[in-house]
Amino acid sequence: MAATMHAFADGAELARTLADNVAASLAAAITARGTATIAVSGGSTPKRFFQELSTRDLDWAKVTVTLVDERFVPADNPRSNHLLVAENLLQNKAKAANFLPLYQAAASVEEAAKLASDATAAIANPFDVAILGMGGDGHTASFFPGGSNLKAALDPKTPRGIITMEADGAGEPRLTFTFSSLQDAKLLVLHIEGDSKKDVLTKAEGTGDEAEMPIRAILRRAASPVEVYWAP
Repeated sequence: MAATMHAFADGAELARTLADNVAASLAAAITARGTATIAVSGGSTPKRFFQELSTRDLDWAKVTVTLVDERFVPADNPRSNHLLVAENLLQNKAKAANFLPLYQAAASVEEAAKLASDATAAIANPFDVAILGMGGDGHTASFFPGGSNLKAALDPKTPRGIITMEADGAGEPRLTFTFSSLQDAKLLVLHIEGDSKKDVLTKAEGTGDEAEMPIRAILRRAASPVEVYWAP
């Protein structure tokens, strides 16, 4: 399924529009079902979007926020995605949202993945919104080229839930939702900024192996259309 490109003049315009569209999707889910779910990504790119979304009028107490992936570090670690979301999204009106972390204080990342899978099993499937990012190496979520569990993570038969990932490019061990957990989100967004990321996306849309550029699994096999939000 081809990705749809939404290009914006700058990151501020992108953040405003994406926040409006995500808020509308969450509001529609609340109207239909009484609850809404969103999985978000870390990194520096989504900060402005998080800050915009936090000010939107929503019944935030009915929204569950979780992470697409997380480093195996406590929430007070500067590299924690939990910390990024707490400081930028779970503010203003969005303070009322329910947050479901992936990091669990466990003896091993494998044990943490089991605990996180159990905790996130309460989330209704599919996600109403999933916001993915992409690295310069073509990774998304913690689907890293050369990752220890990459084949299992990308296998559509691997059940929904959290899997561990270790890779040279990843730094700490990671906890990540599997491909099957993310690929059918009702609103599936790839949020990227900068010309270099656009070039990576163009390469990923060409021929080549998913293991080389794991974002290809989402672009090629996601059940939902991929909405690319890009600004220079």
